Amino acid sequence: MQADRQTDRQTDRQTDRQTDRQTDRQTDRQTDRQTGRQAGRQAGRQAGRQTEQNISR
Repeated sequence: MQADRQTDRQTDRQTDRQTDRQTDRQTDRQTDRQTGRQAGRQAGRQAGRQTEQNISR
């Protein structure tokens, strides 16, 4: 019975760890995507602004 309980506990711990790892990975990926999108948007805006300034000159 003790062996079973220990195995259960280890399995639970491993599952938790794996779930945490996957959650972290997904969060990282999502953050990267959002950061990338924001950076892209900002770069686009700046390029647009520069083009406008060049035209008005």
